[in-house]
Amino acid sequence: MLKSIYIKTIVCVFSMIFFQTFVFSQKRISKYEVLWAFKYPISACKIKKEWPMVMRNYELVKQSKVLDTLENGGKMDAFRHVYFMAYLINYVKEEKLRKLGIAHEKGNYHQFIKHQLEFSERPDSLSCIMDLRNNEVGFELKKALTCFEPDSLANIVIKQIHLGKAWYLMRNEQKNYVSCENEAINLSLYNNNWFIPKCLIPTNL
Repeated sequence: MLKSIYIKTIVCVFSMIFFQTFVFSQKRISKYEVLWAFKYPISACKIKKEWPMVMRNYELVKQSKVLDTLENGGKMDAFRHVYFMAYLINYVKEEKLRKLGIAHEKGNYHQFIKHQLEFSERPDSLSCIMDLRNNEVGFELKKALTCFEPDSLANIVIKQIHLGKAWYLMRNEQKNYVSCENEAINLSLYNNNWFIPKCLIPTNL
């Protein structure tokens, strides 16, 4: 019995390693996420099982354009993190999900070092802070809900974003990043900088 469970969990972990996942981004899971999966194989299997429904609802919101179309630093980025965490906490304990979120951001820093892109942009420190904050919004949102329905949860998250309960990065009308002083940022000047002076603001601004 125990041998059977062990084999199933190991198979699930390896399937995650080689599975092109988009749990948070357009990249293969990082070594930090793989280590998380080895440490919590049953939780990894649960996430893999729920993944198609999570992505289905994410894509529906993306196609509706009810927020924006910015999957890096925009309201869609905020939605992704809040919704995924609020959804997955029904199957995986909060502390384990929090560790997965941290592992993912460590992977983003590794991408930065390797000059790799996430949703056509190179990761930076403030984007990681934004993601971790929105993960926490997802945890808190789920605690406040009395019932769980995948479709209605997406609408609830959208409402919370309109109310300014989540975080995103400020841009100008040309969709370019700006500082908190509303000055346009020339990203070419920060090619090798982990910190870029973007501005993190509530999603109702």
